Amino acid sequence: MKKTAILLMSHGSRIAEANNAAYEIAEMIRAASAFEIVEVAFREMHPPDIQSAIDRCVAQGAGRILLIPYFLFVGAHVREDLPAEMTLAQQRYPQVEFAMGNHLGAHRKLAEIVIERIDEGLTANGWQ
Repeated sequence: MKKTAILLMSHGSRIAEANNAAYEIAEMIRAASAFEIVEVAFREMHPPDIQSAIDRCVAQGAGRILLIPYFLFVGAHVREDLPAEMTLAQQRYPQVEFAMGNHLGAHRKLAEIVIERIDEGLTANGWQ
């Protein structure tokens, strides 16, 4: 059976805390799932880039890599850049299967998180 890797792809930032959040999410995925290979990549401004992270997945024995866009909305990265990265990876590693998952988008669970943040903001300001 082929080993499946999860590659969490984020935008990337010059601000370290923004990038650290992607690593925290990856650790949560590792802890809550059976995937032994969970890597993080950044589209811009911070290493590792997507191809380097794919190299790391393959080096760990991945025969399949599911690329997950950790992006809220569909934009040029989700629609064009990330699929182009996957195409390049398929050319570099023809023996590996690649697939792209969905971006975060408008999801009920994200709305629940926003409601939590609203409650926190109201409480922090003494408005409830």
